[in-house]
Amino acid sequence: MKTFSIKPSEIKKNWILIDAEGLVLGRLASKIASVLRGKEKPTFTPHMDMGDNVIVINAEKVHLTGNKRDTKTYYWHTGYPGGIKSRVPSDYLDGDYPERVIQKAVQRMLPGGPLSRKQMTNLKIYCGSDHPHDGLNPTTLNVKDLNEKNARRAK
Repeated sequence: MKTFSIKPSEIKKNWILIDAEGLVLGRLASKIASVLRGKEKPTFTPHMDMGDNVIVINAEKVHLTGNKRDTKTYYWHTGYPGGIKSRVPSDYLDGDYPERVIQKAVQRMLPGGPLSRKQMTNLKIYCGSDHPHDGLNPTTLNVKDLNEKNARRAK
């Protein structure tokens, strides 16, 4: 029995559209990361970029459970002494670039390295319901229907 390894010429990439309105951030990000890597396909090969292209719309309407919107903190360092910086998700979601919350969540769920940087180029995130990829006829993936916990429930 031989181990199967897909060739680059055999890779078929599809376009998938996900509407992030009302979805929980972590569950959405883990699903996107799995699709970007290609783990949903039976021909998954870990060292190849064989995942699908993902389009996420309504990025500003994603939900964070509990008090994470105001208490979770994103840190980064400028490289200078005393240069630690921080922001909370509400700063991003209420600001000019709410898609960065989803982008960072997905990026941190992928393994680090050149392959994951290549796979992140297959992710397109947009605020609002408009996107310029209509001509590619993306298939819609309804993440809300996969599990009832994927969507935020009204209290």
